[in-house]
Amino acid sequence: MNRSVFFISDGTGITAETLGHSLLAQFGSVTFEEYTLPYIDNPDRAHQAVRKINEVAEQDGCKPIIIDTIVDKQIRQIIAKANGCMFDVFETFVGKLEEELCIQPTNKVGKHTVDTLAYKTRIDAVHFALDNDDGARTRHYDSADVILVGVSRSGKTPTCIYLAMQFGIRAANYPLTEDDLDGETLPKALKEHKNKLFGLMIDAERLTAIRNERKANSRYASAQQCQQELRAIESIYRSENLKYLNVSEMSVEEIATRVIQMSGLKRRIN
Repeated sequence: MNRSVFFISDGTGITAETLGHSLLAQFGSVTFEEYTLPYIDNPDRAHQAVRKINEVAEQDGCKPIIIDTIVDKQIRQIIAKANGCMFDVFETFVGKLEEELCIQPTNKVGKHTVDTLAYKTRIDAVHFALDNDDGARTRHYDSADVILVGVSRSGKTPTCIYLAMQFGIRAANYPLTEDDLDGETLPKALKEHKNKLFGLMIDAERLTAIRNERKANSRYASAQQCQQELRAIESIYRSENLKYLNVSEMSVEEIATRVIQMSGLKRRIN
């Protein structure tokens, strides 16, 4: 089955997409054609969105799904006239919260995404993750909240970026290379920060497939090499008593939240 889905927002659309993806993931047998319409913050843009939705509805022969996070009631009412099946996040939740809290909502467009301190914290964390990616620098590890370690292509970099973007966590990462693994111990740069280390593991078959996408038919991507590296790194994790996690079947979102949970990290932003 194929269905079209629109994520519509008066801001970036990230909230609508995130919520929408969580909901749509429950229907794995359906293939969704996604359309994101950000900054629908005035009636003219709302009417343009309606026309786009109606065009897609006519092409598909069925109503597109609409997931919106629009604050302004007038704009929501315009979108509701489209030939689609609408799931209105704010209409669903804000009314109940207003009733429970006995407070009128501000109804300020974009209010749910703007926080100057949180934004600065996020950007600082992203810069830190980029500056301390792949073991390029180790002199700033004193400032790290966590240092992810693992073999090459085990998901360290995307996890660090997600920890920074979503939670403001200062995450560095260090790849344990073949030379490091031959020594069967942690490199000196990591030993000094052992309390901040968190290991990532991955199944050999999965690692082989990922590496072959990058360097097909190379020794680096061979099953034997991957198995050897993984046996060595797990031995180091155990001998050094490091917390570690098998990420083979996990999304980057799940890896990040598991790292926070298992290591006791505190989120800098919520």
